[in-house]
Amino acid sequence: MKQHLIAIDLDGTTLNNQSKLTPTTIKTLQTLSRQGHLVSIVTGRPYLISGHLYDQIGLKTPMINFNGALGHIPHRKWAGEYAVNVTREMTLDLLTHKQELGIKMVIAEDKYHVWADHPSSDLPEFLPAKLAPEQILNEHNLNNDPIALTIQFDPAKKDAILNAVDQKYGDFVEPRVWGGPYSIMELIRRGTHKEAGLRRLVKEYQLSPDQIIAFGDEHNDAEMLSYAGRGVAMKNAVDDIKQIADDVTPLDNDHDGLAKYLQDYFHLDAAKLQLAE
Repeated sequence: MKQHLIAIDLDGTTLNNQSKLTPTTIKTLQTLSRQGHLVSIVTGRPYLISGHLYDQIGLKTPMINFNGALGHIPHRKWAGEYAVNVTREMTLDLLTHKQELGIKMVIAEDKYHVWADHPSSDLPEFLPAKLAPEQILNEHNLNNDPIALTIQFDPAKKDAILNAVDQKYGDFVEPRVWGGPYSIMELIRRGTHKEAGLRRLVKEYQLSPDQIIAFGDEHNDAEMLSYAGRGVAMKNAVDDIKQIADDVTPLDNDHDGLAKYLQDYFHLDAAKLQLAE
């Protein structure tokens, strides 16, 4: 079988409901890498809270973070590395008007840094529970343009915040509201999606879109699945994603749905993979 670029979202897709990689998933992805396929994590997560998963699988390929706003190869220099930033000015402006807008928390991040106006224990995996003095988000600590902003907001004020962002910065940034019960939205540069990261990888490795198989479950995966030659929605994906996908996994993310789909698609011997675990 010809070489494929296997683009994998993390939460709700490659990770189970405990946000963990299972041995079956790790072994399947490692086997495909050894066969010459390019396995690339394409996630909305910052690198700071996804790099350990990259290392756990043992990847050496480019990684896409912040929904396409950062592309890099961890632990090494790569000529193709890029970052698409928002602005320090916008960040501080939102921080100044957070109370009137109904914003509970503002987080700014780049590849190696995170700043927030205060710690939070609401979502320990995604929001910083502890902050060093230099991580407090203010005009003194934030010296550069961040890559992305994460906003925790009052659910009753969601529309007001979206309208305010659109009116003042709509030509520059694009908000993405998280799915599920979380009152969280992300702001990245307008037109920056996971698809943009895939396009760069296609150019870097001289591939064509029909060599891409991409997996996802949420709205931020839409562009990536549409661009890929084979876009695969997880069984647990939202309905909108299932409707645009070329296929849907028979099993969900909590039952190794991605790994089992890849085993079938690439004709891997599941029994040998289990024996090797």
